[in-house]
This record gives sequence, structure tokens and C-alpha cells, in this order.
Amino acid sequence: MDYTVRYGLEFNPFLKNSKEIMIHTNEYKETQFRLDYLAKTKGFGLLTGSPGRGKTTAVRSWAAALNPSLYKVVYSSFSTLTANDFYRNLVTEFGAQSVFRKPDNFRMIQDEITRLAVEKRKTPVIIIDEANSINNAILNDLKILFNFEMDSKDRAAILLTGLPTLNSTLKLGIHEPLRQRIVMNYEIGGLTKEEGRQYISEKLKNAGCNQPVFEENAIEAVLNAADGTPRIINKLCNACLLIGDSTSSDIITSDIVMKAVNDSEL
Repeated sequence: MDYTVRYGLEFNPFLKNSKEIMIHTNEYKETQFRLDYLAKTKGFGLLTGSPGRGKTTAVRSWAAALNPSLYKVVYSSFSTLTANDFYRNLVTEFGAQSVFRKPDNFRMIQDEITRLAVEKRKTPVIIIDEANSINNAILNDLKILFNFEMDSKDRAAILLTGLPTLNSTLKLGIHEPLRQRIVMNYEIGGLTKEEGRQYISEKLKNAGCNQPVFEENAIEAVLNAADGTPRIINKLCNACLLIGDSTSSDIITSDIVMKAVNDSEL
């Protein structure tokens, strides 16, 4: 018997590549509210959080819900790109043909922002993921890149997402001009115990489950070990289902959770 059948699941909702299930916790709703504010206000926004807290999921969900007739979403990640690749990628994402020289790519990005904002009446939303990997020179570039008409209104919303260290970097004196342009700065916290229970319950429900899977003590043990981090909740719940099935347990106990914790690298 497949483990999903044992636990009454249409699929395993705790796997990364399974069907996306958005759990609208208070933290999630607050994050969406802050991101909406950035899109309307324009300028620079900062969204930080420890690994596994749901930054990428929240941003992806928010960006997908933006009205495409009002917003043009451009996505770039710094984890895999050199500085020059980053600028070329932005040009390509805007639908233009990138070139080799940085000043030419700068001009093309600025021209595309102007074209979208003035001619098409669309707000460019530029999402820069893994922004804690950006070096100081590029952070200075960003200030110039997106402030090319003196004293004009911001024409784009630029969202930097990354680890909390990004805030520390921006506190350096050399980044004062950029920091003054930040209109939204939010750090995603961990889930409360109540939100953690809601998270597990709704994940199971959305996977078609209508039978008890976890004992109350088992859920408590998962939440204690995960310390509010959704990625760890997913990892432990997935491990529990596999261990429970291998031991022919029809319900997950706290002993199974302890084994999952010991077997997992958290």
C-alpha cells in the first residue's frame, strides 16, 4: 500500500514539488499587504527572513496575482549571476536585446522602464531574489539605475529579497542614499504555534485528507522542532509519513516525530 493511501492523501502536500498550497496565515497576509503597498507606492522595498521562512513562496504568489495590464513583473536572482549577467538578464526580462557594455545595458533598462511607465501606463515590478549576495558596487549601481531622472517620481517598484544580513549591509554609510529610497522594509517572522497547526491542517485538507493523521502530541513535537519555519515543518511531516508507513502506523505519534527529527538534518 502506498503511504498516501494509508493516510488518505491524494498527494503528499509536504513535498517541495507537489501542488502549491498557499496557507493564508496572519504572517502571509501581512507580507502580501506590505508587497501591495510597495507596488502602489513604487520605489525600493526590502523583504527579508531566515532560510525556509517562505520569502520566495510569498513573493511568487503575490507577483502571480498582480494585474498584468497594470504591472510588468521582471524577476532576477543573484545567487547564480555575475554582475554583468545580472544587467543583461534584466534587459532580456524586459524583452529587449542585451549587449556587452554595462552603460548600454543600463540605458536599455532605463528606456524600457520609461516606455512601460509613460507609454504603456504599466508599473515595472523588478524582483531581485537572493539580494544578500549583491556586492556593494552593485547596490550603488541600483541607486543610479533606478533614479535616472532627477527629482522625478519613481517609475518602478524594486523588491530586494534575502536573508536578514541584507538589512545590516544597507546600514553601511555608503548605502545611505539607497536606504533613504526604501519605502517598505519587512522581515518575515516564524509561524506561531497556532499558525503552525493551521499550516499542517490546511496542507492535509487541501491534499484531500479527511482522517486524523497526526496525534496532537505529534503536531506539538513537530512545531517545537521546527521553531516556526515552514520548510522544516514540511521536511518533518514528510519524514513522519514515510516512517509511519514503514512501521505500518496508521497515525503519526510523537515517537515517530522524534525519529524523524533524529533522522533529519535540520
